[in-house]
Amino acid sequence: MIAYLFRRIGLALAILVVTVSLLFCVIHAVPGDPASVALGPRATAAMKAEFRAEMGLDRPVFVQFFMFVGRVMTGDLGTDVLTRQPVARLVLDVLPNTMVLAFASILWAVVAAIGLGLWCGLYPNGWADRLIGVISTSIIAVPTFVVAIYSLLIFAVQLRWFPAIGAGKSGDPLSYIHHLILPSFAVGLGWVGYLARIIRAAMLDVMSENHVRTYRAFGVSDTRIALRFVLPIVIVPVISVLGVGLGTLLSGAVLTEIVFDRPGLGRLAYDAVISRNYPVVTGTVVVTASLYLFCNLVADLCLARLSPDARAKL
Repeated sequence: MIAYLFRRIGLALAILVVTVSLLFCVIHAVPGDPASVALGPRATAAMKAEFRAEMGLDRPVFVQFFMFVGRVMTGDLGTDVLTRQPVARLVLDVLPNTMVLAFASILWAVVAAIGLGLWCGLYPNGWADRLIGVISTSIIAVPTFVVAIYSLLIFAVQLRWFPAIGAGKSGDPLSYIHHLILPSFAVGLGWVGYLARIIRAAMLDVMSENHVRTYRAFGVSDTRIALRFVLPIVIVPVISVLGVGLGTLLSGAVLTEIVFDRPGLGRLAYDAVISRNYPVVTGTVVVTASLYLFCNLVADLCLARLSPDARAKL
């Protein structure tokens, strides 16, 4: 298990280095002078030269590349060209909002999906199973930002049940939760249908196995079998899907933050792209990629712990 952990950490670091390298290439391929964008059209040649020297833009490209990778790998994400604040501080200020939104979304989605998936697996091909199947397939096909926009229009503008924008009052947990409900609903809705179909399929496979028939022969109810013996088995593919699909979840959270004007990585990255604030764009991309790799690592370790097949491959 320890050897597997170190292999996965090494692979994650290698992927992060490749991501940072590609990010450097993309940034330098974007047309335009960063000094002119940062300082504005009235900046003199001397001011632009001083800015390039401060940011290291006057050095050869390969030197800039190694400086860039070295800074990122040591946690230095650069300096905001507009406010002159460290990018790491700006990211850390809004990162908790994005993390809370992502985990709240996946938490309610998993709970709802387990309930629906178990019901459909226990009573397959009934009217409830068919109805849940149609609804699940429909919501999977709807993009997250569309769900966010219509949720905003219906529940915030029309019905006025929830606030439309913001993250709530500082220091007020009830206000924060009230502002969190609608964005987390928009992000997690598509995952409910997706995970419910996976759980249903896994349920049907497990319920037809010999040990389940043995439990039934001894008079154990299907509900008890499902909750005590089948659920620990069908939860394994759910963990696998969540680990791989976390990138989609984070991108959905980013778009939802823009729609609901919530402070977070998505809003920070959007404002940075609009103002061509490349250090902030770089910082948000690196942090998002690191979160994605970390959650994949945790998901792999959970699978290795829960699944005998995964442990056998270690």
